[in-house]
Amino acid sequence: MIRTTQVNVPRGMIDLGVGQPDFELLPVDLLRRAAARRLADGDRGFLNYGYEQGDGHFRLALADFLERHYRQPVAASSLMTTAGTSQALDLICTCFTRPGDTVFVEEPTYFLALRIFADRGLQVASVPTDENGLQVDALETLLAEQRPAFLYTVPTFHNPTGITLPAGRRERLLALSREHEFLVVADEVYQLLYYAKEPPQPLATFAGSENVLSLGTFSKILAPGLRLGWIHTSPSLLAPLVESGLLASGGGLNPFTSALVQVVLAEGWLDQHVAKLQATYGSRLATMDAALKAGLGDAVEFLTPRGGFFFWVKLPEGLAATAFRETARRNHVDFRPGTLFSGAGGCQPYLRLCFAFYDEAQIGAGVRRLGQALDEFMSLRRSTPR
Repeated sequence: MIRTTQVNVPRGMIDLGVGQPDFELLPVDLLRRAAARRLADGDRGFLNYGYEQGDGHFRLALADFLERHYRQPVAASSLMTTAGTSQALDLICTCFTRPGDTVFVEEPTYFLALRIFADRGLQVASVPTDENGLQVDALETLLAEQRPAFLYTVPTFHNPTGITLPAGRRERLLALSREHEFLVVADEVYQLLYYAKEPPQPLATFAGSENVLSLGTFSKILAPGLRLGWIHTSPSLLAPLVESGLLASGGGLNPFTSALVQVVLAEGWLDQHVAKLQATYGSRLATMDAALKAGLGDAVEFLTPRGGFFFWVKLPEGLAATAFRETARRNHVDFRPGTLFSGAGGCQPYLRLCFAFYDEAQIGAGVRRLGQALDEFMSLRRSTPR
């Protein structure tokens, strides 16, 4: 079999662990219109090496889009084009860390960020979270012992927990970053995917946020295959990124793709598409919430998210998600075990479920299978001699 995408779900399996958009929501027609218009205008500049910070017309259109949604000023000069959040995070590690440095992460955290940090030879120290996100008191205690190169956080609709950091904690986090002189790398890719109340403003728009690098991407709000995103930060932090050897050699990132997306932004098509995603994902979130409550009942614990992609579910006391996963797969359903998201070897009883990849019918079927698997798993444990 010749594979073309990262997703590889076996036939008959409902994999609620896939943290990606539904293929049916990828806007082929929208991008076809954008490409036709851009390719017809006679400008060939976007086929050459791009400006290191990113095409100026694209960044102006992006700044206008972000201003509308953030309701805060965003300057094109504070934006840099990236090839998505993962590439941005890797470039930040290149420019602002050296092997052996320590970075702080939330416990739990986005598991693939941990892979990037490991690739760069970085040490990870975990900061606990609660129902309101990063515990800033615990961070302050940890800062008395060591200073990180940066703190990596997913402050809005956190991956994997779905929790959003309140404005008060955001302000305290920024105050500590200034006092202890460390960077804050804010992975804010779910900022626009809210399905009820709007979340607090992105960290880069707060007063005193000059040492924040806010990461955004079109992967969640348009299409992952574009490999297009941005960094929003102060000019002093942009400089080493823009002047890196990578960009000196290859030019700005994704000039062709950003030229197409510029049309999508300028015409207001992305505003319309985000509104569609909010309605669609909001319905899927409600479906998963209802299915979990009906099918797993009091057996599990979870907080209902208000945006993003994920539910973070805690199994009954004494159960490990990695062991339960075998039973789940026999029932043709899958998830991501919590241990993947721990920088400290914890989160054993947790599992992450995603409601973005499947429609309501498949979500309902998947959660029913999960409930059946949990009943089977708990029955087996009760019948196994100890």
